Amino acid sequence: MDVVIKNTLASFNPASAGWQFMWILMIIGMAGVGICIERFYYILLKSSKGRDLFLARFATLVKDKKFDEAIGFANQFENAKYPVASVMKAIVENRAKGKEGMIAASDSAFLMEAPRVNRYLALLGTFANVLTLTGLMGTIFGLIITFDAVANKPAAERPAAMANGISVAMGTTLVALLGAIPIMGVQGFLLLISERVIQEMEEKGLTMINHLATEA
Repeated sequence: MDVVIKNTLASFNPASAGWQFMWILMIIGMAGVGICIERFYYILLKSSKGRDLFLARFATLVKDKKFDEAIGFANQFENAKYPVASVMKAIVENRAKGKEGMIAASDSAFLMEAPRVNRYLALLGTFANVLTLTGLMGTIFGLIITFDAVANKPAAERPAAMANGISVAMGTTLVALLGAIPIMGVQGFLLLISERVIQEMEEKGLTMINHLATEA
């Protein structure tokens, strides 16, 4: 393992063949990790954690017909924390317009909030694919060096040149996979959580609309 780490770090040196691929892979990987961290914070911590308590409190206020207090309570969390707060607030604010008016207000708020939850998630897949393809390009580059060594290098220089080419091919593949696999895993996990958040917005919004329509 120490040898692998040492050789991988050495491959970032401009004196090493294929160093350009290693730096490209590192930059793309860091960008992907940055988006993963931002989306993890927004979806899992900011938009999800504690929203059950918010919904329970909001439903209690509406049930007690404390509509102004419910709207004020939702204002504390709108945009800054829970996307579902915007949907619930829009419904209560438009309760006087009847069921159709509440549905229209809910749809408008939903169309604004849902893209914020899913933002950049598709880009993570793109980063993972670009990492994989860049690693493949580095692998091909390393194989070209290897075949060139076999065909053109003197016998005394051939083993070192072949080893250099194979090192480039394997190193770029390793770094690409080390970046792409975690990013794809995080993307799948975040897609699952974001889908749950969006489904909850639809479900809780419809429940609130039906409740207020029945009470009217």
